[in-house]
Amino acid sequence: MAGARSKAKRPAAEPKIKRRHELSAGGLIWRRQPGGSLSLVLVRPAGRRSWVLPKGHVEAGETVVRAAMREAREESGLTVGVVEPLGEISYVYSSRDRNGAALTRIFKRVHFFLMEHAGGDPSAHDSETDEVAWLSFDEALARATHPSEQALIAKARALLGA
Repeated sequence: MAGARSKAKRPAAEPKIKRRHELSAGGLIWRRQPGGSLSLVLVRPAGRRSWVLPKGHVEAGETVVRAAMREAREESGLTVGVVEPLGEISYVYSSRDRNGAALTRIFKRVHFFLMEHAGGDPSAHDSETDEVAWLSFDEALARATHPSEQALIAKARALLGA
């Protein structure tokens, strides 16, 4: 087959992956028990088995501190007093839109704060949360789902001397 040209097959065009950056804020809510020990809050998001620190999106015009305090109240039913920076975590995940066609890669940064419990009622959490639990630091370290949040719990324990 002299002179025949071989055409290499080109791979089908890959669909474009959209990118989005998200900013969230949340906190580690703690309190001192009457005997002097400390406890903290983890929440179980609705329909999930994971246990996490309360957190959520920063709204337009909102500071990360205000967002963290709002999200803590919404997801745990609790109000907080003193708020101090605890740390940041960043991660990347992918999500498909509702029809399953378009893929979006989400680059997320979450600012966490150490938040002293001031009041509220854990049963007053919003519909994004199925369960709120006050736990010892040992229990929280064992129950927290994500290693990055376990590291924040350990850091808070050292800062609070628990």
